[in-house]
Amino acid sequence: MRQITLANGTTVEVECLSCALTSGLIEPDGGVVLETEHFHAHQDVAYPIRGLIILASKRHIKCFDELTEDEQMAYIQVLSRIRKAQRDVLGIEYVYYFYNEDTTHHFHTWMVPRYDWMYEFGRSVESVRPVLMHARTNMNGGENLEEVMEAIEALRRELE
Repeated sequence: MRQITLANGTTVEVECLSCALTSGLIEPDGGVVLETEHFHAHQDVAYPIRGLIILASKRHIKCFDELTEDEQMAYIQVLSRIRKAQRDVLGIEYVYYFYNEDTTHHFHTWMVPRYDWMYEFGRSVESVRPVLMHARTNMNGGENLEEVMEAIEALRRELE
């Protein structure tokens, strides 16, 4: 079991955060953005950035090549639908995508929006961690959380 601190300060003890989220054991702040037969999309529970979506496999796998053919097709379709909604509904111009196989969770892709305030941390992949830590430390309340929750609801409506 691992202890994980969520963006709202709650600490949970789980073997796999992805399994806990996709099974409904843990409800992400604001809830699920989209759920399909194979995937679960939600606002990242650790970093309060408007429109930062995690697309996770419902199956506990680690690598992209473990997806079945049906899951592969569904993955690109769902990823594309979410990205279109980010652009159309939230006005997000650019997104960084991250997927790593040595994660302690299971297969998931981060869809990290790029906002103007983030460029003070740089313009490359190396800027993402400082951006995430800044959001967790300095944006975890008030108006920002309201905007994050509104974005979740707007994406959910668009993706229904």
